[in-house]
Amino acid sequence: MGPYEIERKYLIARPDEAWLRAQPGCRRARITQTYLLAGDGEERRVRRREEDGACLYVETIKRPVTAVRREEIEREITREEYEALLAQADPACRPIEKTRWMLPCAGLTLEIDVYPFWADRAILEAEIDREDAPIAFPPGLAIIREVTDDPDYKNASLARNRRV
Repeated sequence: MGPYEIERKYLIARPDEAWLRAQPGCRRARITQTYLLAGDGEERRVRRREEDGACLYVETIKRPVTAVRREEIEREITREEYEALLAQADPACRPIEKTRWMLPCAGLTLEIDVYPFWADRAILEAEIDREDAPIAFPPGLAIIREVTDDPDYKNASLARNRRV
């Protein structure tokens, strides 16, 4: 097995953009994520990430280990590789576009994904070093509920159907 991603995910009330901009160290990136055809239980995607005028392209393969822990293999790719991999896009999934806010908080970087198809909510993800690690949330964020174990709130599911 390769490197692991240990992550908890929360449905939150959509935060005010002005509040996010005012938080010390908070950064913003625009992300387009496209899911590729993959093997059983595996998730493959390519991502275009634009931050401060620079573009980064990444291919990611994820395999579940537990509800919170996944094996994750990531590699930076060129724009040409990204465009070539788009030909392998899963036809059942639409590309996901989102604005990601990276908010430093209590030694972690909370990632808040704001989607154009939700006016009232967003997803907060926290990568942690162990599955039972506590997570502190800044005042100003309204946590609705944890959705780590809810497959409807995974980006791949949102790309397939935006029912939630």
